Amino acid sequence: MLTGKTDVHLVPLPSAYASHHRLQADAQRAFIALQQSAVKAGFDLQPASSFRDFKRQQQIWNGKFLCQRKVHDDDGNPLDLTCLDDWQKAQAILRWSALPGASRHHWGTEIDIYDPTRLPLGQALQLEPWEYEENGYFYDLACWLSERLPHFDFTLPFQAVSTLEIGREPWHISYKPLAEQAKVRFSPEILLHSWQNEDVEGSKLLATKITEIFKRFIT
Repeated sequence: MLTGKTDVHLVPLPSAYASHHRLQADAQRAFIALQQSAVKAGFDLQPASSFRDFKRQQQIWNGKFLCQRKVHDDDGNPLDLTCLDDWQKAQAILRWSALPGASRHHWGTEIDIYDPTRLPLGQALQLEPWEYEENGYFYDLACWLSERLPHFDFTLPFQAVSTLEIGREPWHISYKPLAEQAKVRFSPEILLHSWQNEDVEGSKLLATKITEIFKRFIT
């Protein structure tokens, strides 16, 4: 469950927008209650991402490590990773993307949220901080969430991460009662075990840096 290699702990989110989204049962119930509260406040709160399995995170990581997928800086500008060595490349990716087996989205407690009714026609969702900041499409939603999330046992784990080197994610909410349990149980040993017999780009190097990675990039 901790590394996204099973989905037996999950139930679907019942929504037209969320037919393929899944969470743990307690997180699902809490999110539905949060959605209902959002409706009363004038928001259509929907998931952009929820559970993500190991294979999907592996595709994201490998695509970025091989320079086949966009890696961006804090302002959303694309980075050129071709001139970097493998450790420099890994650090740039880790700023915004978790290693396969290390994503909190594996746990069934995490949701990336947005309001589709506030997205301008023809504009694709980016999931970048500016969208949720002042003058962004979802600024009002972000303000409302910061006040209301604790009432439903949700937190913003990537909103105040000054002690780490990961980017702010004002769209990423976490169901605290279950996420805290998973966080305590997760370890470098569990992550490395999940890579056995798997194609994880840079894994040999990353294994030598695993303690540093946990200290700098994993919450």
